[in-house]
Amino acid sequence: MRGWWPAAGILLLFAFNSPAAAQDADELAKQLSNPVASLISVPMQLNYDDWESGGSRTFLNVQPVVPISIGEDWNLISRTIVPLVYQEDLFPGAGSQFGTGDVTQSLFFSPKKPTAGGWIWGVGPALMLPTASDDLLGTGKWGAGPTAVVLRQTEGGWTYGALVNHIWSFSGDSDRDDVNSTFMQPFLSRGLGQGRTVTVNFESSYNWEGEQWTVPVNVGYSKVSKIGGQLVSYYGGARYYLDAPDGGPDWGLRFVFTLLYPK
Repeated sequence: MRGWWPAAGILLLFAFNSPAAAQDADELAKQLSNPVASLISVPMQLNYDDWESGGSRTFLNVQPVVPISIGEDWNLISRTIVPLVYQEDLFPGAGSQFGTGDVTQSLFFSPKKPTAGGWIWGVGPALMLPTASDDLLGTGKWGAGPTAVVLRQTEGGWTYGALVNHIWSFSGDSDRDDVNSTFMQPFLSRGLGQGRTVTVNFESSYNWEGEQWTVPVNVGYSKVSKIGGQLVSYYGGARYYLDAPDGGPDWGLRFVFTLLYPK
């Protein structure tokens, strides 16, 4: 489990920083459970996966979320995923690789108010950019497709819903495999008060070219807090892969530190 211990230790220290005011913390925690909330945030998501083949992958996803008002009734939510990856012994004889992976950019057009039934939703395009610094860290392809999210938040502190996208490659290295992939993320969270939240989700993906599912279930705990005057959230959790390619990931860990900029 190389590579993640120092950062994990730093993240755990955040538990001893000053808590945010309880009411404000609960509202921020609720917004963090909503992928299309009107909240500027910068999650830094550190992941470690242990592979059945004996290899491992450690990757940091920097995921800025920026809402933009486009009128009285609509927001445009920009969600970007910029991966920094270290992996070793995942491919026979390839050794280790370190660098950037492919960037994913999603844009959601979302109403500012929930529906009469309390549902929140957003739809838009998702783009995949071939920004990997090594052939073994990315697809070598440009890709695009639709993305959507729908969720509901109850007065009892529950949030449930799902985020989906599908990406097809349309250009790039002709020697690389085409991309035809569906991503589905059902999620459920429960606010516990004082900015605390427990979550479970399935970050399922299906590779239509290889006819292969990858299905990890993630379980975690998060808390909104403050470092000086900066509002933050920290998260720790684990995952188990219910399905994966032969020799692929078996289990993993996740730690997230998020900078929060409420309006």
